[in-house]
Amino acid sequence: MKMSTKELCIQGLLVALVTVSTMLFQIPVSATQGYIHLGDSMILLISVFFGAKYGMVAGGVGSGLADILSGYAHWAPFTFIIKAIMGYLIGRVASFSEKNQKFFTMRNMLASFLGVIWMVFGYFIGGGILKSSFAVAAVSIPENLVQGFAGLAIFLVVGIAFHRAKIYKFVLSR
Repeated sequence: MKMSTKELCIQGLLVALVTVSTMLFQIPVSATQGYIHLGDSMILLISVFFGAKYGMVAGGVGSGLADILSGYAHWAPFTFIIKAIMGYLIGRVASFSEKNQKFFTMRNMLASFLGVIWMVFGYFIGGGILKSSFAVAAVSIPENLVQGFAGLAIFLVVGIAFHRAKIYKFVLSR
């Protein structure tokens, strides 16, 4: 797959956006031995506005890099896979395009909800593997739901603001 210089630059900036937004504001969570952050809202935005390819790379690489740089390197392989699939899934289901320039659609909301549910399930599986106990990993489900739905709420607020500001015109002109 060949990418233009412009596409490569956009992808790099989106990876950096996910990494920085994940690292900028972290609330440690004892049950998950992880943290609540703003990165999920960026993955949701990128996946809806830019599509599956950008969402997958920005989500996987950006979140995995944030884990490594934040001292959670043991989670990085799981995070890379979980967030890459999250971004891809959202981007594939979402309906934002040149033809359909509406942010608030049922498909976009369904895509975002599915992405959050996948993230919670993925971290349950990853936690079960890391901790050698799915019973112990189940304790993290409520905190991961809070993280995911907080990201979803931020995504809705920022997404609606971006849509009203017609940011999509810049995205679609890429």
